[in-house]
Amino acid sequence: MGCFECCIKCLGGVPYASLVATILCFSGVALFCGCGHVALTGTVTILESHFSRVTSDHAMLTDVIQLMQYVIYGIASFFFLYGIILLAEGFYTTSAVKELHSEFKTTICGRCISGMFVFLTYILGVAWLGVFGFSAVPVFLFYNMWSTCATMRSPMANMTNIDSICVDVRQYGIIPWNATPGKACGSTLSDICNTNEFYLSYHLYIVACAGAGATVIALLIYMMATTYNFAVLKFKSREDCCTKF
Repeated sequence: MGCFECCIKCLGGVPYASLVATILCFSGVALFCGCGHVALTGTVTILESHFSRVTSDHAMLTDVIQLMQYVIYGIASFFFLYGIILLAEGFYTTSAVKELHSEFKTTICGRCISGMFVFLTYILGVAWLGVFGFSAVPVFLFYNMWSTCATMRSPMANMTNIDSICVDVRQYGIIPWNATPGKACGSTLSDICNTNEFYLSYHLYIVACAGAGATVIALLIYMMATTYNFAVLKFKSREDCCTKF
């Protein structure tokens, strides 16, 4: 066998679907975790500076945000390991599928592990759909504030009383109703929209939401690849049992 034939055979055993899914998963999780962590920090700064100046009013929210940041660390570590394991499992199952008509033998343990990854990937896919929906909530909130500021800058708003245009974050349940001041109106709201914290947090939340969506797509690719490989391995095991008799 020449060098060219050997390279073609090696490339034939590469799980391209799992490889693409791994790259997409790493990119999506990195965007979600990195941007989400920084955006949460900026959100706390905005709340403390403009909407809830009494620490006790937003103490629970601060604790929840800190907990979410720790969870982000865990998500990043878990998916780094899980992506590598799924890629390795993809190499194993792809090699088995490519050798369907040779002397390659599958074991019960190998098929059980493949089935476990199929089930776990389905569970994670459903969970990340929830994460994707949850990550869209702060984008919606920041978009409402940004659109309100854009309304104040419009020519029609300049002819009316700008101080009557307000954003009350208490209505979203982020801080309690007794928090002071709880809302921002007129020039104060315009100053908030012009701060670096608001601009950065708003766009980071958008990127984090996009990263969550990319992770969902990666898990869908993982589902298709692992389900197909598991089905072929199961068919091969039945074929081996039939040929024994």
